[in-house]
Amino acid sequence: MDIFEDPLPDPAPGNQPEYTVSELSGAVKRVIEGEFGLVRVRGEVGRVSRPASGHLYFDLKDDRSVIAAISWKGQAAKMQVQPQEGMEVVATGRMTTFPGQSKYQLIVDDVAPAGAGALMAMLEKRKAALQAEGLFDPTRKKPIPYLPTVIGVVTSPSGAVIRDILHRLRDRFARHVLIWPVAVQGQDCAAQVAAAIRGFNALPEGGPIPRPDVLIVARGGGSLEDLWGFNEEIVVRAAAASDIPLISAVGHETDTTLIDFASDLRAPTPTAAAELAVPVRLDLLAVLDALAARLMRGVGQGVTQRQQRLRDLARALPRVETLVATPRQRLDAASMRLSAALGLAVARKRGVFDRLAGRMQPAVLRAAVVRQRDILGAQGDRLQRGVHLRLDRLTERQLGLAARLAPALARMLAEAGRKAGDGRRDLDRLAARLDAAAMSRLQRAADRLEALDRTRMTLGYAETLKRGYAVVRGDGAVVTTRAEAEKAAALEIEFRDGRLLLGPRVGKKTKGEGESGQGSLF
Repeated sequence: MDIFEDPLPDPAPGNQPEYTVSELSGAVKRVIEGEFGLVRVRGEVGRVSRPASGHLYFDLKDDRSVIAAISWKGQAAKMQVQPQEGMEVVATGRMTTFPGQSKYQLIVDDVAPAGAGALMAMLEKRKAALQAEGLFDPTRKKPIPYLPTVIGVVTSPSGAVIRDILHRLRDRFARHVLIWPVAVQGQDCAAQVAAAIRGFNALPEGGPIPRPDVLIVARGGGSLEDLWGFNEEIVVRAAAASDIPLISAVGHETDTTLIDFASDLRAPTPTAAAELAVPVRLDLLAVLDALAARLMRGVGQGVTQRQQRLRDLARALPRVETLVATPRQRLDAASMRLSAALGLAVARKRGVFDRLAGRMQPAVLRAAVVRQRDILGAQGDRLQRGVHLRLDRLTERQLGLAARLAPALARMLAEAGRKAGDGRRDLDRLAARLDAAAMSRLQRAADRLEALDRTRMTLGYAETLKRGYAVVRGDGAVVTTRAEAEKAAALEIEFRDGRLLLGPRVGKKTKGEGESGQGSLF
């Protein structure tokens, strides 16, 4: 047998059609998508993956099978409940295949918990985790101010809740209210409520927007799914971290959310939150009137008691005449002694004056004046001698300085003349160098220009013509091939000493010419 012969010949073709891999994958995809257009699948969430693309990949499983599920970025953002590992959910979507891995998968549009039990289990698990962190500790709660100046309300601006709160505040005690509009259910609820709480806390004291003294987070009643945004961890942490006292009023009295445990005070309804935020103005006025009446009664009773005490003490005091009789007698005795004492003092002072006046004679005064005049004359002579001596010293010093100044001035002039001569010589030397440099640069430029001209002449075709070559032009353009020359109607040849025009010519073969087919150029 020939070694190149195929030992296993191809079997005879049958009636079964042949598919390519892509054709078979497309057929399976069409069958699955056509058979399962929209399905709802109940199962437990297994592995959950969130890559940077924003898509959501997770598994749905039961005790025997696993289905891969995908929720695209836009679909995952709209989900009210995000799937978490271990949750039992009902996923709504469409079945399809992924040919790249030969597997089928579920494209999920929405995910809902399998029942209230699953949501409550997840809620209790989250509550236990947050409580373990201390976010629900009663010692963290802050007291609500008795009469706040500004009240911040976080709720929907279009619902009945805000109208009930404003109406109740107006009836009890009108206060300035700031409303932060948010979505109170849906995918954006948790993020907007948390941002509103942080935004109110970020307002500065004394800024253009007044900072609230108390916050109210309110929403009407609803199902557990509708209130789920207030059970999110981001909302609970924002409420626990709020520096402003916070009142939660989410749902009705029977509804409980995790924000109720993290807030400083829980109100059963939004209307009750308004009642807890401010007192009743009429009650305050009544209390003030009662306190004012008690104050007036107390003041009147105090005055009456003090008057009675004053009268009692006055009865125990002696008569005024009795009190001042003895001091008046002492005053009279002192007055009588004062007259005699004044006369004796005047007599003593007059004797001292007479003794001093006897000592102040004219001769004594003249002698004192003469002594003072002699002292003054001696001091004047001393001052005049000192002035003359000072002037002599200053004159001698000026003469010495003048004698020293003339030689110094001569040296300065000589030094200036020497520096001027040196400068003039330097200037002449630099001028000579400048002239030489200009000539040298001009010469170098001329040499370079001449070299460039020689290069131009060497590289130009005129020099080539001198060596025996010629330039052929056909119809005014340079030709370099025989084919171009045969096509031209007229030829022009440029030699070293001029141009030669050839044409018109016969460039094509005619009848009677030789076998070579070349016509005469002349």
